[in-house]
Amino acid sequence: MGKLTLITFLPVVGAVVIAFLPRNNDKLVRWTALVVTGIVLVIAISLYPQFNTDMIGINDRNSFQFVEQHSWIPFFNIQYFVGIDGLSFPMVLLTALLCFLCIPASWGISKGIKGYHAMFLLLETGMMGTFVALDFFLFYVFWEIMLLPMYFLIGIWGGPRRIYAAIKFFIYTLIGSVLMLIVMLVFYFNVQDPVTGGHTFNMLHMMNQNNHVGNVLLNYRVLLWFGLYIGFAIKVPVFPFHTWLPDAHVEAPTAVSVILAGVLLKMGTYGLLRISYPILPDATKYLAWFLAMMGMINIIYGAFCAMAQKDLKKLVAYSSISHMGFVMLGMAAFTDAGMTGAVFQMFNHGTITAMLFLLVGVIYDRAHHRDINGFGGLANVMPRYLGIFALAFFASLGLPGLSGFISEVMVFIGAFPVFRTFTIISVFGIVITAAYLLWTLQRMFFGATNPKYENITDINGRELFTLVPLAVIVLFLGVYPHPVLNLMNKSLSFLGDLVQSATVL
Repeated sequence: MGKLTLITFLPVVGAVVIAFLPRNNDKLVRWTALVVTGIVLVIAISLYPQFNTDMIGINDRNSFQFVEQHSWIPFFNIQYFVGIDGLSFPMVLLTALLCFLCIPASWGISKGIKGYHAMFLLLETGMMGTFVALDFFLFYVFWEIMLLPMYFLIGIWGGPRRIYAAIKFFIYTLIGSVLMLIVMLVFYFNVQDPVTGGHTFNMLHMMNQNNHVGNVLLNYRVLLWFGLYIGFAIKVPVFPFHTWLPDAHVEAPTAVSVILAGVLLKMGTYGLLRISYPILPDATKYLAWFLAMMGMINIIYGAFCAMAQKDLKKLVAYSSISHMGFVMLGMAAFTDAGMTGAVFQMFNHGTITAMLFLLVGVIYDRAHHRDINGFGGLANVMPRYLGIFALAFFASLGLPGLSGFISEVMVFIGAFPVFRTFTIISVFGIVITAAYLLWTLQRMFFGATNPKYENITDINGRELFTLVPLAVIVLFLGVYPHPVLNLMNKSLSFLGDLVQSATVL
């Protein structure tokens, strides 16, 4: 059994084990989940020294590493086909890290402990499988597996409006999945396996037979592209498909919000890069201006929406919409700097936003509300909390020396020569971001201490355990980003060149 299979299915094994544990032994359930996610993280990290950063390509089997390929449903030529490259490996590392840190962050959950942790582990399997799958049918299965546990995690363990938020999330995502299913079937019936001659879901065959996918008519291929785009844009989420996100975040438990923003949002942009770009490169090139424009709208619109929020969690949710706009802008340029900056922004946003949602959970556990104007003067009683909070905020607004700065600058460097006007407008998003984050910092932490919180306790050891690793990563990659950039450079450079060289018929 290969390592990718282990990190994908070990959480399911952990969920089954948890199901048979004694109902009243909550401590054992929590530690079992922590050990399982810890093992997955160790295995994922162990892939790093074995990963060959010099492998070039993204559309043939030799471009991927740790490949496992077995026949699964032979009648339809469906395979269990997994592997990673410079695009997927950073996402695998991010998923393993955040899932591990979310388990201790979930120890405040007091009802349905077994069910919660079993659902969380099943969610990890869905996320891991999506990032490693190279068969479109397998990709779709894992994509849908994520939907079920997330629905229950929000709907059972969420806030007062949890049912509404869970149903809204489910319906939005399901609509996108139906469109993706239609496109997947079109691909299947238009691509042949070069060995058997039959139809295939193998994404690498789809990538190598671009002229066979959707015929040669660009209009037809543009329709297919938009079918995939809507499915992925809902996940990002891109305006105007974003309205499910603030509701889901506000109602979800802290750890689920971390996964939602830290990993699930990235699946939308990952899907575009993994499927739409190499399979429909001509349609992608034709619509590059559209991607860049939507990225710009996300940046500005999300930032202004965040500024209007009084709920701290909703503010962070809208900031995620804004920051994912940078990813869209960078990946639309097809330049080395733009593509690499976009995927690096995906990784950085995952770590920074995870910190922000964990910090929201810390104060909510003590004050039992998230009203920004309801605090005041917390710096006097929670100095350690202020230090980590400020670090996360400054990283989010792109302060030099922190990881967010590197990825945003790379996006601007890569996008400016291609989309000058969109990039100039997008830069003002940083100013708006600084305004709402600093204003939030001032309202919560400075001035006279609110009498209600004079005796509030500072951040504790368990909470520091979840936050310090992320803070270290944000600081380290802000000074020395090479360890992550080196993973992705070759693959993303090849992908950008592939789209740029496509002929628009």
